[in-house]
Order: sequence, then C-alpha cells, then structure tokens
Amino acid sequence: MFGSTLRKLKLGKIALVLFLTVLIWVYADLALDETPPARVAVVKVEESGSEAIWVSFSRQPSVDVKVTLSGPHSAFVALDRQLRSENKKLTFVFDPEQERMTTPPGRALNLLDFLQKAKSLRNLGLKVVACVPESVEVDVVALGKKTLPIECFKEDGQSVKTQSIEPSTVDMFASEGIRSAQVKLSAVEIEQAKQAPLEKTPYIVLAEGLTRSASNPVKIRIPTEQSPLTDYSISPATLSIALSPALREKYTAEVTNLTQVLGPIAIRASAEAKRAYEMQALPHMTLYIYDDDAKKGEVEQGPRRVVYNFPEEFVRKREIELKNPDQPAEAKFKLIQLPPVEFAPAIVE
Repeated sequence: MFGSTLRKLKLGKIALVLFLTVLIWVYADLALDETPPARVAVVKVEESGSEAIWVSFSRQPSVDVKVTLSGPHSAFVALDRQLRSENKKLTFVFDPEQERMTTPPGRALNLLDFLQKAKSLRNLGLKVVACVPESVEVDVVALGKKTLPIECFKEDGQSVKTQSIEPSTVDMFASEGIRSAQVKLSAVEIEQAKQAPLEKTPYIVLAEGLTRSASNPVKIRIPTEQSPLTDYSISPATLSIALSPALREKYTAEVTNLTQVLGPIAIRASAEAKRAYEMQALPHMTLYIYDDDAKKGEVEQGPRRVVYNFPEEFVRKREIELKNPDQPAEAKFKLIQLPPVEFAPAIVE
C-alpha cells in the first residue's frame, strides 16, 4: 500500500513538472514578440449604408499599404495559415459610417490608428506597429437621384443593339457626369436574349474598378441578326440558251414562256454585287438543254429551272442571292429541227 502511494506521488510530480514546462514555454513564446519585415496589405472601402454618397480613396475602391506587425511566432503562423487557406493577402475593411466619415468632401485618414483597431489581428495576438503610407485621403461625394437610360455592351466594350429593355430606365443615385446605366452581356447571354427575355441588373461606373448596381433587374431582348443584304429588282433580264455543238448543228431552241422567264429578277445583294451583276458581260440567266432532250422530238418540254450567273466573287462572299431561292425562273422550251443544209454542186470548168 505504501509503494502504491509512493508511485502516485511520483506520477503527480512528473505531471506537475510537465505542466509547468509547457506553461513556461507558452509564456516565453508570448513574451518574445517577433517583428518580421513589412508585408503588403490592402485597405478597401465597404459600401456605405447610404446610396446618396460615394466614399473612396481618391476615387479608388481600395489602397495598398505596407504594414509592420509585431507579435508571437505562433500568431504569425496562424495568420499565414489563414491567409493561405483563403488564398488572399491581408485585408482591412474601412467602414465610413463606423469611422464617422460620411460628410462631403471627406478628409485624411490616419492609417496607423485605423489599422491598430483591427479586431482580426488583435484576436490573434498581433498588433500593427508601423505602416506606409501613414495616411490616405478619403473622398466623400454627394450623389443625386437620376432616371438613367440603360445601354448594353459586349464584354469587349462594343455596343449591343437591343430589341427591347423593360423597363428602359432605372432610378439610381449617380454623380453629375453619369448619363446612363450599363449592362454587360457575354456572347452566351446575347444568344440567350435572342430567344427569350434575359434578366440582368444594370449598374453605373463611379470610377475605374468601382461600380454600383441597381436594386432591380431588367429584361433584355436582342433582335435576331439581320441580313446585311438589300432587296433589289434586276430588269430587263437577259437569258442565254446553252446547247451542245451536236445539238446546235441540228436544232434551234425556242422558249415558249419567254415573257415570264425574262420578268424582273428579285435578288438580295450588297450594292457592289448588284452593280456587278447588272453590268457583267454574261447574261443574267442561262437555260441548259441536253442532248437527251432531242429524243422527245419537237414537243414542248419543261418547266426547267434556269441557272443564275451571279458574279462568283460575290457568291463566295455571300453578298448576292435570289430573294426566294426556292423559286427560280422556270423555262418551257421546244427543240425545232433545222432544215438540212443544201450544198451547191461544184462547177467544173
């Protein structure tokens, strides 16, 4: 029994020694503050609760600063672990209302005083001992309520023609120079808006990198792409008849509905393609007659579609076409046999 009590006393002493050792190391870690080199941090403006003001750092939504921190090594380890997990650098949020800086035109902010109040660092056991710059100008601009038209743009900044925007205007607080609210559309969203109304929230650009969104979205329709070609009528039209040499020796062709075939040609074309088609040496249309057509004798044949001799250059560029591609002119024709050629007898002197 005595031995058991002795062992318990020894174990208690060992546990006490270990506890005191850990406690000493903890206090030693807390006592030995580190002050590593300055690191880059960012101070960004939190949106004010009032829509009637715009708060910025010299018209920028954030400002980069260099801060020098001091604290125990374990606190720096915890801070770096936290920043790596969030994949961001040290960030401080400036709340204009909390700092009582909501009255135009604003004033200078003492950065060291502001940063030393950061709870996120104090909770880790760190403190800010220096910063560069030491102060930054806080601009406060009064905004007026405006009814702004809405404009749509592609992601590259090009304007997008819309079929409709409902509603077509939005009420927002904006600075004097702002004349419209914007909507930015991706290529996918543009295609979607051609099929059905697309909901997007307009915004205004207060400064580069700083926007403010409207409270409600709008519905946008994009028109389907219109053809760049114009409707034209070519008149009078010309027609050629193509026969093989063998047929030409024996037959002549007669188009029996020539008036209908030579009616005005309705095309869609660019102005340049239309002029080229009108002025070309080739006839506007060609009717092709084949050798096998002669087997049917001199009866009326057809109707047969004519071939339009559009200038090849503009066909390749898709700048000319029939207005109604499925309704080309159709010719009816007869092959009329030529009388046999009589040869005069040779005269022998």
